[in-house]
Amino acid sequence: MELRDRVNQALKQAMRDKDASRLATLRLINAAIKDQEIAGRSADGATTVGDAEIMAILAKMTKQRNESVRAYEEGGRLDLAERERAEIEVIEEFLPRQLNEDEVAAAVEKAIADVGASSIRDMGKIMGKLKERHAGQMDFGAVGPQVKARLG
Repeated sequence: MELRDRVNQALKQAMRDKDASRLATLRLINAAIKDQEIAGRSADGATTVGDAEIMAILAKMTKQRNESVRAYEEGGRLDLAERERAEIEVIEEFLPRQLNEDEVAAAVEKAIADVGASSIRDMGKIMGKLKERHAGQMDFGAVGPQVKARLG
């Protein structure tokens, strides 16, 4: 089943269950997907967003909410931070399992070996290989410095 179909099925189930907070988050996901479709439309008007793009949207939404949680906690608004955490849980249901630190390190080593990287100039190739293999499974902003440290 495609990711978009899974989101729509979950949305329908949340409506049946009358789960207002889950329903609101699922509607936000659908809106973000539709926004991406509208932005990507060409002259012929036919554009669909694939699973890879949807995973990127979901990862971005998760990152935004994590930043909000930090800001709310710093501001003493724990109620709002908790609401953001609840949204993160719903969004992460549709993302693949996140790799732990050891798995990320192993993936970096494998990508370096597969690309045959020898210097920092090969970083783009390594990151491309990691994104190809592990889309949605790791935070590439955090992986970049690890790759630099390994090559540098």
